[in-house]
Amino acid sequence: MADLKKLESILGVSFQDPSLLEQALVHRSYLNENPNFALGHNERLEFLGDAVIELIVTEYLYSTYPNPEGELTNWRASLVNAKMLSEIAASLSLNDYLYLSRGEAKEVNTKARQYILANAFEAVVGALYMDQGFAATSEFVTRTVISRLPYILEHELHLDPKSRFQEAAQEKVGITPSYRVLSEIGPDHAKVFTIGVYLDDEQVASGTGASKQEGEEAAAQAALVKKSW
Repeated sequence: MADLKKLESILGVSFQDPSLLEQALVHRSYLNENPNFALGHNERLEFLGDAVIELIVTEYLYSTYPNPEGELTNWRASLVNAKMLSEIAASLSLNDYLYLSRGEAKEVNTKARQYILANAFEAVVGALYMDQGFAATSEFVTRTVISRLPYILEHELHLDPKSRFQEAAQEKVGITPSYRVLSEIGPDHAKVFTIGVYLDDEQVASGTGASKQEGEEAAAQAALVKKSW
């Protein structure tokens, strides 16, 4: 068993059954190369943790804010999406403790690693819930996840990039952005779209994605950065 004392210190949690924490860090790919490893992969713990995080965040938002359901739904989505959870996982050094196949271990700054990290965080939450119950898990999720809500609201990160860029453009220059497909390459099952975002005839930025919607969001995000909006 790996020495997880340092990780427990970073998490601010001491597990009664450390094997639960260790299992939360085991990606399926590791077992393909190490079939005799003593523990299973983390997918069942991830399944549990996903539901526990959503319940804790939902209960907090419901109890704390009188806002309409639609707004609370957007706020919750901004807290529990894969990008946010992977950032939290990275800040807690989960990257250093993951059990991965040699191939997966080489893929560091990729979308696949982002999902692996997010899933590992959910699995850690599931493991903590199994180890210590709801109260301890709620304290951990409040400290690591819900604590990010003020920053999200201040910077309007609960809005998707297209909505944020449209609001900023209308407010600052009185123009509604438009989007155009600049290129479309690859076979049908693996297309890559490059989308340009325009203010009148000015191309502000471009972005790529596996769908037009994804490309538009990437372009809008790039435009927000370009304009410092």
